Amino acid sequence: MRDPQGWTVATIGVVTPQNDTDRPLRSDARRNRAKLLDVAEEVFAEKGTSASTEEVARRAGVGIGTVFRHFPTKHDLLEAVFAARLRRLADDAAALGTAADPGGAFFAFFTQMVALAREKSAFSDALSAAGVDVRDVTSPVKDDFRRAVTALLTRAQEAGAVRADIGYPEVITLMVGASHAAEHPVTAPGVRHRALLVVLDGLRPHGAD
Repeated sequence: MRDPQGWTVATIGVVTPQNDTDRPLRSDARRNRAKLLDVAEEVFAEKGTSASTEEVARRAGVGIGTVFRHFPTKHDLLEAVFAARLRRLADDAAALGTAADPGGAFFAFFTQMVALAREKSAFSDALSAAGVDVRDVTSPVKDDFRRAVTALLTRAQEAGAVRADIGYPEVITLMVGASHAAEHPVTAPGVRHRALLVVLDGLRPHGAD
């Protein structure tokens, strides 16, 4: 059936393993869930968040019941994809925290965040339309993301690549602003790229190349 927002809802229950012999099934279930999230992200990136769960199932090569066993509603699936994306970004930031070029790592991550802005906004809008508080979805990974980005920023500042008077709040504010600008339609070629370079230049110490 469908709820008033148009989300597909399944009535299939989740089977909970009851004994030790079910452990391989739990492992399979985790792999299936991870695969579904990867495929769902691809589908939503290509066709937008209005793409159907049936399309996700078809491309993943599973029945629709398998999708619904893991994600009973479409907004459950969107929530999971959104949270997985943020987790991956936190992991990316943490991995870059040991890069040989701290400044390059910081600016690369900033650029990556802006590049993903349109897709992130689409997920946020779809979840909000379904009555989901995006802050609740991201809360489990929010602290990890903050720590990873702060570490990136600190290393870049210690290397002299980023101004010393910039903190995490300013970085996030600039990321959000640059992301909104990236979503704004423009006709002249190269405008978004040049605007991003202006933002990045503003983060560098005065006189830095």
